[in-house]
Amino acid sequence: MAKSPMGNFEIPAEMRNMAEQSVVQARQAFDGFMGAAQKAFAQWEQQAASAQAGAKGAGEKMMEFAERNVSSSFEFAQRLVRAKDADEMAKLQAEFIRMQMEALTAQAQELGADVAQSVQGTTKGPTGR
Repeated sequence: MAKSPMGNFEIPAEMRNMAEQSVVQARQAFDGFMGAAQKAFAQWEQQAASAQAGAKGAGEKMMEFAERNVSSSFEFAQRLVRAKDADEMAKLQAEFIRMQMEALTAQAQELGADVAQSVQGTTKGPTGR
């Protein structure tokens, strides 16, 4: 069997140290990358959860508004059937429309403020920036 031409070749210590340092640096770079990726994913999850909570809150508020508006309509209907003449019916109708417009305006403002706050919270992220 022929002897390998590289058989007695030793890798110099400096070369081994340099290779070892390269591996250590590569590991550190990978660990840094993974840490940054995990942090970014955690921030994304938090923003998604915040958006979901905001959407749930907006849905609950809309249901509350709908319930109030339907209740107001039934109250109006009860007053309307008790009206004694057409003048009283017209007065009740005008009052109901005015009150409903005020209520809808207030509800739209409240919902808009909640949505804006929710959007601002999700775009700022967990650090508030």
